[in-house]
Amino acid sequence: MKKHGLEEQFYARLIALERRSRLTADTYRLEIRRFLEWLEREALRPENIDCAGLSAYLNFRRQGEKGINSVSTAKALSALRSFFRFLEAERIRQDNPASLLETPGKQRHLPAVLDQCTVEDVLKAADDGTPLGLRNRALYELIYSAGLRISEAVALNVEDVDFPGGSARVRGKGNKERLVVFGSQAAAILKKYIKEVRPALAKKKQSRALFIGKTGKRLSRKGIWKNYTRPAAVTGVSSKLHTLRHSFATELLAGGADLRSVQELLGHADLATTQIYTHVDVRTLREKHKQYLPNLDLFKERKSQ
Repeated sequence: MKKHGLEEQFYARLIALERRSRLTADTYRLEIRRFLEWLEREALRPENIDCAGLSAYLNFRRQGEKGINSVSTAKALSALRSFFRFLEAERIRQDNPASLLETPGKQRHLPAVLDQCTVEDVLKAADDGTPLGLRNRALYELIYSAGLRISEAVALNVEDVDFPGGSARVRGKGNKERLVVFGSQAAAILKKYIKEVRPALAKKKQSRALFIGKTGKRLSRKGIWKNYTRPAAVTGVSSKLHTLRHSFATELLAGGADLRSVQELLGHADLATTQIYTHVDVRTLREKHKQYLPNLDLFKERKSQ
């Protein structure tokens, strides 16, 4: 079977049988394309490469011009495991050498977060008085208020939003659906966008997408990322749009929400992913210390020494 044919059949299997999301399927296909191109350069074939060969490929990906980190290595390995399952199903191979490789440990870093005042500044700066500015404000308000991933915000349709209930139905990773809630400020700005801006952008096109661009089509993730750079720069904030989701989770936990509830709202499959938000800064530690041990102010004592 030719290289291109393998890639396309594998992609079809991801969508039809493994029920992968379009984003995951696209990511896996790109990884397998790189893998097949590497095999060709090394004069190897997918039906006879062994575990050592796969290790060599992953090492090549780590040490290449755009070397990948442990998280990307884990994703590449996941794609390879799926690809060799496909080869087994097609009876091209009788084993899965990728299953013998150990997934590298993820390096978890504390997420960058913004305080509420800074978030407010960024959200206000997004609305520059233009229709597109109002759309961007509504989008960012919803991402922050509901803790959405960018891909989830992109995929929202108008009918997914329940204003009376203050909730929305979103499709997360692996096409898993969940309900999220949003606040009154996000609701007010979102309603204004739907009433005053969206009809003009739609240009009589029958689009179900909640957030649409100037062409009347669903707004893309790249478009959202690009639009966020302006309000971030105006307010002097060095952050990515995903920081709004991080800030949402951190504020919830700081306000007393339990970890399981935050996990559900964020759509995390693993509680360990949510636990990274339990970090606290020195200011919070100082406040708690003064609250519970007012006669033992270690911070003040250290300062005086």
